[in-house]
Amino acid sequence: MKKEVVITGAGSGLGQSLAKKFSKEGAKVHLIGRTISKLEKTAKKLENSFEIHQLDIRHKEEVEKVFSDINKVDILINNAGLGRFGKAEKLNKKEIDQMIDTNLKGTIFCTQAVLKKMKKANRGLIVNIISTAGKKGKATESVYCASKFGIRGFTDSIEKELKDSKIDVSAFYMGGMNTSFWDGILTEERKEKFMNPADVAEIIFANIKNRDKLNVKEVLINSTR
Repeated sequence: MKKEVVITGAGSGLGQSLAKKFSKEGAKVHLIGRTISKLEKTAKKLENSFEIHQLDIRHKEEVEKVFSDINKVDILINNAGLGRFGKAEKLNKKEIDQMIDTNLKGTIFCTQAVLKKMKKANRGLIVNIISTAGKKGKATESVYCASKFGIRGFTDSIEKELKDSKIDVSAFYMGGMNTSFWDGILTEERKEKFMNPADVAEIIFANIKNRDKLNVKEVLINSTR
């Protein structure tokens, strides 16, 4: 795979696993995240060329600046996300803003930033990591689900906008993974029952691998437990 892949939220969890998988397969990986030390930790695990871009995707101007410095984007993986959980009436404005701004607006901003380049080249792939929270509502996850349902609507819409181009859009909805996302929320015993992010990364890679006259638009990945 001689492609350039941009991955948001690449400092840990699924983002790190995806970076390792794409690098192993020969891609140049652009690591995007807010924390340089985490991105550097991911970079040390890569087998091929990479670039590190410190970026808070909540800020459109910063997104545009960073993406303007990336000459080529064959694949954009919108993976960055966060969750703040609790009863709807107990979530404060900061928690609500964090989820909507990162999960939904960040995905939109990054997608906007690559579309001009992809349209000019008339090729590319946009991959949105959404989660099963974009498929059904869950107690104590009202705003998190709202942000993910928003990404689902955005994904469906841009797929229709791009139907006459050679730019593909894929969405992945997965259940819980054993990552730092759940630190301080769930016990280690509960987390151990969740999926391994490396396994999920393998499934994502297999489904977006370039194949003639074929594009997988949507995949649901759930734990067996």
